[in-house]
Amino acid sequence: MSGGGGGSSAPGRFADYFVICGLDTETGLEPDELSGENFEQTPLRRTFKSKVLARYPENVEWNPFDQDAVGMLCMPKGLAFKTQADSREPQFHSFIITREDGSRTFGFSLTFFEEVTSKQICSAMQTLYHMHNAEYDILHTPPTNDKESCSSTGDCNGTSVSKLQRFNSYDISRDTLYVSKCICLITPMSFMKACKKVLEQLHQAVTSPQPPPLPLESYIYNILYEVPLPPAGRSLKFSGVYGPIICQRPSTSELPLFDFPVKEVFELLGVENVVQLFTCALLEFQILLYSQHYQRLMTVAETITALMFPFQWQHVYVPILPASLLHFLDAPVPYLMGLHSNGLDDRSKLELPQEANLCFVDVDNHFIELPEDLPQFPNKLEFIQEISEILMAFGIPPEGNLHCSESASKMKSLRACDLVSDKRNGNIAGSPLNSYELLKENETIARLQALVKRTGVSLEKLEVREETSSKKDLKIQCDEEEFKIYQLNIQIREVFANRFTQMFADYEVFVIQPSQDKESWFTNREQMQNFDKASFLSDQPEPYLPFLSRFLETQMFASFIDNKIMCHDEDDKDPVLRVFDSRVDKIRLLNVRTPTLRTSMYQKCTTIDEAEKSIELRLAKIDHTAVHPHLLDMKIGQGKYELGFFPKLQSDVLSTGPASNNKWTKRNAPAQWRRKDRQKQHTEHLRLDNDQREKYIQEARNLGSTIRQPKLSNLSPSVIAQTNWKFVEGLLKECRNKTKRMLVEKMGREAVELGHGEVNITGVEENTLIASLCDLLERIWSHGLQVKQGKSALWSHLLHYLENRQRRTTSGSFRILLESERRKSDTSPAMSPLRISLIQDMRHIQNISEIKTDVGKARAWVRLSMEKKLLSRHLKQLLSDHELTKKLYKRYAFLRCDDEKEQFLYHLLSFNAVDYFCFTNVFTTILIPYHILIVPSKKLGGSMFTANPWICISGELGETGVLQIPRNILEMTFECQNLGKLTTVQIGHDNSGLYAKWLVEYVMVRNEITGHTYKFPCGRWLGKGMDDGSLERILVGELLTSHTEADERQCRTPPLQQSPSMIRRFVTISPNNKPKLNTGQIQEAIGEAVNGIVKHFHKPEKERGSLTLLLCGESGLVSALEQVFQHGFKSPRLFKNVFIWDFLEKAQTYYETLEQNEMVPEENWQTRARNFCRFITAINNTPRNIGKDGKFQMLVCLGARDHLLHHWIALLADCPITAQMYEDIALIKDHTLVNSLIRVLQTLQEFNITLEASLVKGIDI
Repeated sequence: MSGGGGGSSAPGRFADYFVICGLDTETGLEPDELSGENFEQTPLRRTFKSKVLARYPENVEWNPFDQDAVGMLCMPKGLAFKTQADSREPQFHSFIITREDGSRTFGFSLTFFEEVTSKQICSAMQTLYHMHNAEYDILHTPPTNDKESCSSTGDCNGTSVSKLQRFNSYDISRDTLYVSKCICLITPMSFMKACKKVLEQLHQAVTSPQPPPLPLESYIYNILYEVPLPPAGRSLKFSGVYGPIICQRPSTSELPLFDFPVKEVFELLGVENVVQLFTCALLEFQILLYSQHYQRLMTVAETITALMFPFQWQHVYVPILPASLLHFLDAPVPYLMGLHSNGLDDRSKLELPQEANLCFVDVDNHFIELPEDLPQFPNKLEFIQEISEILMAFGIPPEGNLHCSESASKMKSLRACDLVSDKRNGNIAGSPLNSYELLKENETIARLQALVKRTGVSLEKLEVREETSSKKDLKIQCDEEEFKIYQLNIQIREVFANRFTQMFADYEVFVIQPSQDKESWFTNREQMQNFDKASFLSDQPEPYLPFLSRFLETQMFASFIDNKIMCHDEDDKDPVLRVFDSRVDKIRLLNVRTPTLRTSMYQKCTTIDEAEKSIELRLAKIDHTAVHPHLLDMKIGQGKYELGFFPKLQSDVLSTGPASNNKWTKRNAPAQWRRKDRQKQHTEHLRLDNDQREKYIQEARNLGSTIRQPKLSNLSPSVIAQTNWKFVEGLLKECRNKTKRMLVEKMGREAVELGHGEVNITGVEENTLIASLCDLLERIWSHGLQVKQGKSALWSHLLHYLENRQRRTTSGSFRILLESERRKSDTSPAMSPLRISLIQDMRHIQNISEIKTDVGKARAWVRLSMEKKLLSRHLKQLLSDHELTKKLYKRYAFLRCDDEKEQFLYHLLSFNAVDYFCFTNVFTTILIPYHILIVPSKKLGGSMFTANPWICISGELGETGVLQIPRNILEMTFECQNLGKLTTVQIGHDNSGLYAKWLVEYVMVRNEITGHTYKFPCGRWLGKGMDDGSLERILVGELLTSHTEADERQCRTPPLQQSPSMIRRFVTISPNNKPKLNTGQIQEAIGEAVNGIVKHFHKPEKERGSLTLLLCGESGLVSALEQVFQHGFKSPRLFKNVFIWDFLEKAQTYYETLEQNEMVPEENWQTRARNFCRFITAINNTPRNIGKDGKFQMLVCLGARDHLLHHWIALLADCPITAQMYEDIALIKDHTLVNSLIRVLQTLQEFNITLEASLVKGIDI
């Protein structure tokens, strides 16, 4: 958390080191090659190496001094030179040093310019200028002819002068040379405002004509040794050179310490952009901030990470990236980095290695580039409105201040509150000039108004929070401006924190506590699920899911839950967690709602006043005052200095602090600094305390983030190589974990234990996992790229590959082989197999006009390859072009590490174990070619068939409509909008010609893009007078398993087709030859069928398969009930078939005659009988030519839909017709069996069954 680093036994001092950096006159001017500045720059514009000139004290054991890091971050661009002509305002910036273990130290530096007194340096600069101008003249002199050059010697002279001026040149005789120097404080906690004042006052002391009251050493000694850190929940006052400085620290029950002005971030970026950037950070995208002000980079980075409370950024965090570390932008891990712009080049000149998952923030230009398909933050509009109201109360426009500068913000301290009170005093005529008026033209507000209209709140009455009256009684000890910054900070932070307390109010319910002891939990950490994501998500409002499902996959969420599991008791609870949990408990008390009913009602923050109050109290009554600076025991003559130069200080006085009988230590000795408490205070805003728990969590959690921080040190090639090697290992580990996680999710947890899988994953979650896989692939492909082309590294590699292939397509042998393969397979009625082709799959994606960007194309290609189970194979093929890989990637790139690459492809191969529909289900509107093959029975002369056949295919997303099939053509391809997974085929003919009888074995349909092939078994006649006299049938399909594994063995025999079901095959001869099942088997079949339907409805909506299959499929409800009515059915004569439908029609006639004779037993019974007759009549009157079995199927489906099946069974069991047509052993005559059958069918009553259109076409009941 922004707040603190610290170590094992820090004695709670305010500052650890005072450092001076600048030009070392001994070593002279050393150009800083690493900063990447080229030599075309004029010497004054180049960067030179800066050195740490002095530090006091030499070292403190709890925070060892890191010379490289401090040197780089105090002056990230090295030394700068200027002349008297340039502006030389001092610049303040802060920085962070993150140690190997993740703990942090904070630095604050003030850079100013001093005159160069060393003659050597001045003459060296002059020499550089002579060299530069000479070079420039050689490079840039236009070829002149003599006439011109003679004609105007005056001109020539003039140009050379102007040329020098253009180079803000330096002339030793005329100009004064200045060089940058910086003074810096290194502190354990981030009290930015206080440190800024200390440094500014020290600088002022050196530049003001009057010397300061005491030597500078006294003030620096005071800040290093005599000023303590304020204890938690207290405020502290100490003395600067010219005035008191106040800092205050939140208590352990408040939000952690954060001392940067949030206001500046909103002014620079505007609310909309801040919320988008915040969303990117929460989802762990790569974030690159870009600005010419170091302090702005730092402020934005620290603000965004502080607003994440209670979560913490877990990855690379370098708010100021020194120029020499630019190669780090290539890091294939999530990062948050700040890059310094020189203010000259625009964004287009910036070469970034990867942009597929990059959020690029141009801080100075109010501009942000987002990664594609970024999900919305939950309740984003209401959230933005709540923040805007606070900003407007402080006079900050929600869209930000495009020309935000330090001075502009002062003018804006006119607060809307003052306006409101003015109106009360009558100064402003009753015009409704409130915050709303100020913002009428603003687009964010326009959007808010639209939202607000929907929610029914009027923005005209926008509440502006008025100051609490207590303000008058309390005398605040800091100035008004500073107090406003405190207020605004805490208000905005409370609103952000409130979002998470609301969103995760019942997170504890879903934490999965480990069953084993901690030791073994740590060792198996990566395999453990620590949070029940599926249950948590199923409780959330639908609109939240895209964001939440991705957020739950992040490292920061995992670490948060790990922390929760680690700290059972309040005592060792992580401070951030303690604060969060206490807030969650409060919310739970307030909303005593059932934790399962999640609402998307927006609940505003209610904790602001309380939080503001505690800050106000601390600032009104200062708890501690530090010892005043005093004269030190210095030698006579020490401590003098020259005006305008920061002196070399007396190290003997500053190198050690006072002995342990220190005044303030004694004063606060009771309780405050006792070891346990001190440690608590230390961890209070810090992550890493040195105890075991943290070490474990770090180790356990170092999944993808093997590198938390680049080493700010000598960047020898070996260090860089080692860093890259760590990245390669990290990527491989991440790949292993992702594939594993996706497989476990896909198969469902129980499936892994039982060795088989029910699909158990929501559409949202599957999309999330696949999106994160695509991100990982993009990161792998952009690691070590030579030259970046396009935003997607993967797609650009594919395009290069395609180009290479097109050059080589001269080899014809390949095609001939395929032809021969096709001929062989013609003998059996199977489809010719789809060719496996990486390039063909790319073409499919290129032809989809809906996908506009490269990143989108790469993602679609990955989805398609996953669905076809070819991802590993395609990527292997892509990488087999070694020449291309060498050309595109540097030696250290992941894709050029052979072992790792092999393992990576092997991990991806495991996806072939499960079926994904991640392409079909996402691109629902694209046109897809479908290939149809109809296989008529060979035995019974299909070739003589004379009628005109037709077919209609239905899927989960739609249906084709009737397609006429040209006569004698059994194979055809047509294009239509994506049908999704296929469910049924209706096939029939028009009964024309002499021989209008057709025996169809089965129909095959294949999606030509994804290669999914469905088989629809039929095995029955279509024709009047044949079988049940049907001219059309509804066939229910099943997806055939893919045979890519078989193809890999290059086997030439076509895959075996599964034959139509046994039962259906017998039917072709006569329905009575069906294998006779006994009553037990029939009951079991009914139970299975009903069970299937019940299970279907218990799955989340997005996961349900096809209901049609469960009703009409092979072991569906229709076939089970068919068995019930077939059992004990008398067949009258040898050659005449009797169908169940004949029996039902007789029953219908019986009931209708009863009606006419008015011999009706009871009311209830009467409505049942009427219903039954109505349905049978409607089905018989349908214009469709469906046979008797088709009609029976329709009746069962309609009965299931309207919950009438059990009534009808009861009705038929009592019907006299049954007695005539069934033998005594028949199931339908056995009362106990019929009753149990009715009970089973009654369970379907609670479900709302909707039938596919193809099943009930032509019937309107």
